Amino acid sequence: MRSPAGWQRLTLADVLDDLPSGTQVQQGWSPQCESGAADEDGWGVLKTTAIQPGLFLPEHNKRLPSNLQPREALEVRPGDLLLTNAGPRARCAIPCLVRATRPRLMLSGKVYRFRPRLQIMEPRFLEWYLLSPAAQADLDAMKTGISDSGLNLTRGRFLALAVPVPPLDDQRRIVEVLEGHLSRLDAACAYLMTASTRQARLIDRYLSSRLTQISPPVRPLDEVLGEPLANGRSVPTSDQGFPVLRLTAINAGRIDLDARKTGAWTATEAAPFLVRKGDFLISRGNGSRHLVGRGGLVFAEPDPVAFPDTLVRIRARADLVDPEFLALIWNGSNVRQQIETAAKTTAGIYKINQKDVQRILLPLPTLQQQIALASQVSAFRASVERLALAQVAGTRRGKALRRALLGAAFSGKLSVRAIGLDQRRYVADV
Repeated sequence: MRSPAGWQRLTLADVLDDLPSGTQVQQGWSPQCESGAADEDGWGVLKTTAIQPGLFLPEHNKRLPSNLQPREALEVRPGDLLLTNAGPRARCAIPCLVRATRPRLMLSGKVYRFRPRLQIMEPRFLEWYLLSPAAQADLDAMKTGISDSGLNLTRGRFLALAVPVPPLDDQRRIVEVLEGHLSRLDAACAYLMTASTRQARLIDRYLSSRLTQISPPVRPLDEVLGEPLANGRSVPTSDQGFPVLRLTAINAGRIDLDARKTGAWTATEAAPFLVRKGDFLISRGNGSRHLVGRGGLVFAEPDPVAFPDTLVRIRARADLVDPEFLALIWNGSNVRQQIETAAKTTAGIYKINQKDVQRILLPLPTLQQQIALASQVSAFRASVERLALAQVAGTRRGKALRRALLGAAFSGKLSVRAIGLDQRRYVADV
């Protein structure tokens, strides 16, 4: 791509300053640390998650053991630019500028530190360029490794990265305009995220309001079961055998019958664990308290498929409980509160057992009222989901606009010479 008049195209080796270490790019240290974060007055080593795109999170660190001496030369300071140099493809080559930090935090071995020569390049300009689609594509091509799960970016390759270098005054103006646009875009995206959360709550509040009007009796689940609760069976994956659902089959209160794998067992072995229309399946465990016990309804008669030991099957009495109504109330706030209170954690996994599930209290109007409520909520949900589709479209457009802004900034469209800081003309160009 041709550079605008007055711009240079150099490499990072041309624009980076020498650090006290004597190198332009300094790599950290990865000692065996304790699991918790360091105290405010203690030494810690940054985790790679401390480096997010354009955002530094100093609280993401691990405590340095008392028997190890800190390496003070690796202490992170305001003004440092950091970049992850190893990890999965999506987490390798993530940059951020340290605008503020607490003391006594050290670089890890999976993080580079560098600083531009201030007479050539503004740190914020370099940070934004490293976040741009063009720079990220170039950095991605530089990564090495056997698989996407573990890649590396060597210092030599990183220093060879080409960077645009406008005059310093243009760099400052570009950053000013870019950050102004992005701040407004980020505010709009945050509003969309808030709207998404409110949509989920709307359905729950609508159902709660309708139940309050009816004031139905409350009964424990074990009083309305048609069959005893049943755990599935753990089955290894196989190229041949009988299909079994995956844990990810639970999706937005429904069972995705296509989320299955082939298990190493026969149809005869799988027979006791077959699912059918009207079954309600819940997750037995999850790393998040907010996801354990979430359930999904089998809305259609499936092609033969069984369920795994990670799920519990609920079959309620057809004369007492409408399956669609059960799906509504199970994932609502009242039942969720009971599940999250009962869930126990072991090794970071939250679990709920059959006894806890049987004791869950359910508001149960008459069967006719349940069917009517399920129908009303379904119609209400359709309206809310139309809003959700608009929110998804808006979020996608926001991401596309962000890429366009960054692309325009480093191709000269945001320079004072190109647009004279006329934001209306710039927006029209994007």
